[in-house]
Amino acid sequence: MKLTFLGHACFDLFDGKYHVLTDPFLTGNALAAAKADEVAADFICVSHNHGDHIGDAIAIAKRTGATIVGVAEQAGLMGENGVSAVLGNLGGWIPLPFGRVKLVQAIHGSGLPGALACGFVIEIGGKKFYHAGDTAFYSDMALLADEKLDAALLPIGDFYTMGPADAARAAKVIGAKVTVPMHYNTFPPIKQDPAAFAALCEGSSKVVVLAPGESVEL
Repeated sequence: MKLTFLGHACFDLFDGKYHVLTDPFLTGNALAAAKADEVAADFICVSHNHGDHIGDAIAIAKRTGATIVGVAEQAGLMGENGVSAVLGNLGGWIPLPFGRVKLVQAIHGSGLPGALACGFVIEIGGKKFYHAGDTAFYSDMALLADEKLDAALLPIGDFYTMGPADAARAAKVIGAKVTVPMHYNTFPPIKQDPAAFAALCEGSSKVVVLAPGESVEL
């Protein structure tokens, strides 16, 4: 099971057959490791409709035939653009050909009237990943420990999301085997040192820092 960081909050989860992208903000991202017209995708998980998260999702879906996964209120947007979508809501598992996805709470604006922002628990290739989306730290993150996660992908940028200190608190209560920082350094307000975040997690969580384009196998 291969996890590749493409920049900001975009990851490619690849089980050898299916490519699952998250929040593919590539165009306009100077730190992105790939272009929107290069990436492979079978499914695209979109946490919310801010431009740095929905990003190139619709363009990639049109090019590749990928299915977008997100909250139900995205239906109109997907329909207007003629792309395939599987849209659920918070708390429910969505069965998909590669495994399943659960939409979970994220404390953040959604960018779409009436919609909720979300994170994802993604089960693929016999592994479980938590992609937090954009969120503040909240105490119910401790419930994610029951998911026995292989990896937690957490924002550390501060300003718009939780910063390094709160992300370290989140990593501790979530208890994933590996924590990967994301959503930092893309813009000046979210400039952070991922090594400093890793230091905050010492003794409670193993941190793997990935530069855009780097991968880890789990």
